[in-house]
Amino acid sequence: MADTSPLKLAKELLAILDRDEARLQRIDNYIHGKHDDPYMPPQADDEYKLLAKRAVSNWTPLLIGTPAQALYVDGFRAGTTEAGLPRPTTLTSPEWLHWQRSRMDARQAAVYRGALGYGHSFVLTEQTKKGVISKGLSAKRTSALYEDPANDDAPYAALTITAKPKGETPGKARMFDATYEYAVTFASLADLDSVKVASAKKRHGNSECPVTRFAASVDLEGRTVGVVEPMIPLQNRINQTIFDLLVAQTYTSHEVRYVTGMAPPMQMEMLDEAGNVTTDPALAVDSRPKLDAAGNPIPAQINHNARRFLFAEDPDVKFGSLPAGPVGSLIDSVDMSIRHLAAISQTPPHHLLGQIANLSAEALLAAETALSRKITEFQSIFGESWERVFRLAAELEGNSASADDFSGEVQWRDMESRSLAQAADALGKLADQLGIPKRGLWKRVPGVTQTEYEDWEQMAEEDDSVGQLATALVRATPETTSSVPATPDSEVIAA
Repeated sequence: MADTSPLKLAKELLAILDRDEARLQRIDNYIHGKHDDPYMPPQADDEYKLLAKRAVSNWTPLLIGTPAQALYVDGFRAGTTEAGLPRPTTLTSPEWLHWQRSRMDARQAAVYRGALGYGHSFVLTEQTKKGVISKGLSAKRTSALYEDPANDDAPYAALTITAKPKGETPGKARMFDATYEYAVTFASLADLDSVKVASAKKRHGNSECPVTRFAASVDLEGRTVGVVEPMIPLQNRINQTIFDLLVAQTYTSHEVRYVTGMAPPMQMEMLDEAGNVTTDPALAVDSRPKLDAAGNPIPAQINHNARRFLFAEDPDVKFGSLPAGPVGSLIDSVDMSIRHLAAISQTPPHHLLGQIANLSAEALLAAETALSRKITEFQSIFGESWERVFRLAAELEGNSASADDFSGEVQWRDMESRSLAQAADALGKLADQLGIPKRGLWKRVPGVTQTEYEDWEQMAEEDDSVGQLATALVRATPETTSSVPATPDSEVIAA
């Protein structure tokens, strides 16, 4: 039987962090613009090294930000009750109250960016003094163990580092299993013999580990891959091409003028009668070229610029120029590499190249198709993770109906750029031609929030109640007839 003691689990979880530290740190470096240096000559001088720093063109934040900015949870639709009736979802529903208490409207973006960048991130759901809240955890500090990492949504153990080791001060971590939370200390990730688990433990209140994984992509081996790591070779290629372009611009993009048969003037130093170097012109009786440490004459600096002309009295001196080298091919190479990056990462080319002029609506829609499919995939994966977070929070709050609700689903805000007129026309056709209830289409109005939706429902109910009251009053009021007694003339007229 496998050893599942807390100490064994802590060592295994810290070993995972130690194993992945170098890979995740490299991804982190590329996200923040700390890229590998492009190739340069072994004897490169400071000017080459400066050009290498300026050659870094960091595209990786855009690869993360483009899909992340289209991921925004705007509501939660609960499942059905035991009687088969839908549970009401309002701003006062337990799921949405937990969402607002955790301030996830603003914090959800960090969870998505972490998952897209490193391949996965985590969310911890726990009971606090402010109530049940959830918070994001970094992949660089958190690891989890699964019996089936490809299919299980609940780990059987997870650990997150709360303080890294500093000198003699050990690092601290929190570890969770299906029932308890443990305090863990360690000297370093590589020193597993220093790992200690405190004997005191406390129940976290859930029936399973309260840490939920948000994975951008998981294969059947349980490996997670983000959007940055596969693009590092292409990012390096772009940096190398831009470095070559900068070198070409610096050294060959301008016409070079040359002169032959002319010796530059030398730096001179004054000598006194004893042949010693002096700086006093009154004592100077002779002069000689100033020598460097190797005994060679040191040329004097010439102040030459575009406003000055060089001329020579010697007829053997020749002036000429070398033509500038072309840089157009390097610019085309940069453009090609960026297009490859756009194709492989499923990012629309106009997001990277900024070329959007003279594009029809159909062309823009076709360019956005691949990105829309990728975002839909992320919404499906992350949506399942959020649903587990809601179930864990409901269990801690003692809400059994929400804790056992596996049919609820999060609602994602429609981030596609469409005009309100287009959306109104499409929704009107759905209601008129397909008979879909108009109230069921309110959620699909672009930009509508949960608060606005509930305000609309309340106003609609108030309008309905006023209308029903008016109808009831009309029906309850008897028809009135004239009380004036009939006269002979009136009888004749009536006849």
